[in-house]
Amino acid sequence: MHLPRLVSISNSLSILTLVAEMAYCQSSAMSSENDYPYRPIRILASEPGGNTDVVARAIAPGLASLFSQNMVVENRPAILAGATASRATPDGYTLLLGSSTLWIAPLLQEVPYVFHRAFETITLAANSPNIVVMHASSSIKSVKELIEVAKLKPGALNYASASIGSASHLGAELFKYMAGVNIVHVPYKGAGPALSALVAAQVDVSFGSAGSTYPHVKSGRVRALAVTSSQPTALAPGLPTVASAGLPGYESLALLGMFAPAKTAASIISRVNREVIRALNDADVKDRLFKMGLDTMNSTPVEAANKIKFDTARLGSMIKAAGMRLD
Repeated sequence: MHLPRLVSISNSLSILTLVAEMAYCQSSAMSSENDYPYRPIRILASEPGGNTDVVARAIAPGLASLFSQNMVVENRPAILAGATASRATPDGYTLLLGSSTLWIAPLLQEVPYVFHRAFETITLAANSPNIVVMHASSSIKSVKELIEVAKLKPGALNYASASIGSASHLGAELFKYMAGVNIVHVPYKGAGPALSALVAAQVDVSFGSAGSTYPHVKSGRVRALAVTSSQPTALAPGLPTVASAGLPGYESLALLGMFAPAKTAASIISRVNREVIRALNDADVKDRLFKMGLDTMNSTPVEAANKIKFDTARLGSMIKAAGMRLD
C-alpha cells in the first residue's frame, strides 16, 4: 500500500539529483568560460605559406601574450582544416583562420561540413584585393574599354587565372557576370604561371592578387586598369576601383576570418574577437601583412557574418548561372 509513496519519493530524489547535476554542470561551464583560456589554443590554417597561415603566424605571438597561453598553429589543406574545426569541441581551444574558400568551396563541390551550421564567426581578419591587368602592349586602357571590346567581340579576349575556383578565377567570372560579357577562361597551375603568361602576351587580361601583381605594374611589364576592392587601396596606390571605373557595384576580395566551432559560448567568442582585433592592430603585424599583399580588417561577429552571407549569395548566383563545379 505504501509503494506508490516510495516511488514518489524516489522520483523526487531523482529530480532533485538531476537539478543538482544540471546546476553543477552549468556552474562548471561558467567557471570554464571565466577561466578561459587555461591551456594552449590551436589555430588551424591552410598550407604553409598560404594567406591564412601567414596571418595566423603573424598574430600568434600577440595572442599568446594577450591570452597568457601558448598558441599552436597547425597547417592543413583548407577544406580539411574546415572539416577538422567543424568537428572540434566548442570550447574555444580550437580556432580556424579560414579564407573565402571555407564558404565558397561548398558552392563548387561536396565538402564535409555545412558552413552556416558548422561555425561561429568571430571576426574578419584581412583581405587581398585583385588588380585587373592587361599586357603592356594592349590598346585597352580602362575598364570601360575592356567591357566595350568584350561586348563588341564576344569570346575574342581571354583571361588567365591561378586555377579553377581561385580568387582570380572568381573575380574574373563575377566581372563577366555583372558586365554581361564573354571573356574566355584560361586556367593555370598557380598565380606565378598565370602572371607569366600575361607578361608574355599569351593571354589578354588577368585578375591577379595585388601582392604579386603590383610589382609588375610598377615595372611597366603589365598595365593596370583598376583594383577589385570597393575602395581604393594602398596596396595598389593610384588605381581606381572597378566599380568607379565602369562596373558599378562590383567588388571581389579574398577574405580571411577567424572562426570557432558552432555552439562555442558567446563569452568566449567575444573574448577571442577582442584579442584577435588587438593583435591585428599591432603596427608591426599590419606592416608585415601589408608587405605580403594583405590589408588587415576587424569587425564584430555579426558584421563579419553578414559580410560573408552577402559574399556567398552574390558569388553563389554567379556560380549557379555559370554552371561552375569542381567535382
